[in-house]
Amino acid sequence: MPDLSLFRFRCFKPFALAVASCLCLFAATAHADYDAEPFLNWIETTLNEEGIPGSAVAIVTPERVVHLQTWGKRRADVGALVTSNSLFRIASMSKTFAGAAATLVVDSRRQDWDTRMTDIFPQLHLGNGRSYREITFRQVASHSTGLMPHSYSNLLDDGVDYAAIKPRFADIPAVCKPGTCYGYQNVVFSLIADVVEVSTGDDYAGFLEQQLFKPLGMTTASVGLEPYSASRDATSPHRKVRGSWRPTSTNPAYYSAAPAAGINASVFDMALWVRANLGGFPEVLSSDFLAELHSPVIETPRGNYFNRWEGLQKAYYGIGWRVFDIDGVRVVHHGGGVRGYRSEMAFIPEAGIGMVLLFNGETNVANEAVPQFLKGLN
Repeated sequence: MPDLSLFRFRCFKPFALAVASCLCLFAATAHADYDAEPFLNWIETTLNEEGIPGSAVAIVTPERVVHLQTWGKRRADVGALVTSNSLFRIASMSKTFAGAAATLVVDSRRQDWDTRMTDIFPQLHLGNGRSYREITFRQVASHSTGLMPHSYSNLLDDGVDYAAIKPRFADIPAVCKPGTCYGYQNVVFSLIADVVEVSTGDDYAGFLEQQLFKPLGMTTASVGLEPYSASRDATSPHRKVRGSWRPTSTNPAYYSAAPAAGINASVFDMALWVRANLGGFPEVLSSDFLAELHSPVIETPRGNYFNRWEGLQKAYYGIGWRVFDIDGVRVVHHGGGVRGYRSEMAFIPEAGIGMVLLFNGETNVANEAVPQFLKGLN
């Protein structure tokens, strides 16, 4: 549980479905140069208009959580409210933890970024191109393998797990030489867990627990379907059906691709994660480590929802993180979406301010969260 003595209460007008809690130090001035009010008002308006069952937001600096608020219900047809410890599936925001895990393996000299995947796994045939043997660990972690984007994500959607897909890696079409173009992956990206396990002797979930979750005090964070299903405080996934939000099923296949989409966490724990990436826990993630993690590796092309953001100048992928230049401001970001959930997370290193926003409903309104968050910059 968070230490509530750190907060004092200040709530907005009641959300139609129920306000679970509102915790903050001073909502309107999250940072000396940041006004949180527009962003928080946008969330409130969006939730009222969309009727999304439940949501949670945290705004942080490296030193503290300056605003934490939850709304609505864990499940639309049950009375339990979302709290600061309610568990959400964070979907592709899991990639940011995978990027950190990969960087830990490199910084401990158990692997090198330029190590070829076939040197780690001699039997691995990754893609059908001639240069498949040249694909490196860095390219897997930055979506720059040169392989067809979203290779076999359709099989995950159909419920086929990662282990059953791996034998088909040799059939993935190559679209460019490794390191020369961006192609977002879920299944191929999940090779990071294989590298962590063969390099450290630990299973991937245990490695994250010991190296990241515990040192940062993330007590609700977990990997996999079992801890999610066992949690008494887990939120339920929802989809809108004929105008009404209804609980939907959980696809366990995405949990099998753990680096891509396998993490569960509360908003309080995700607030700790954003703080850590802002430099708030240098004993766990040093400034040099964060610079390595957040540096652009490959430029990303037009075509994604974030390319419609006003003021976007350049977009890149780093190591498990997206990196943007928006009106001269460097923004580090990742979003997530899996059946019944949407999430967004972003921070501005120079301003020392960041946010995480979680929905237990599959909604496209999350696409506007980062531009709305940036409106608070002065």
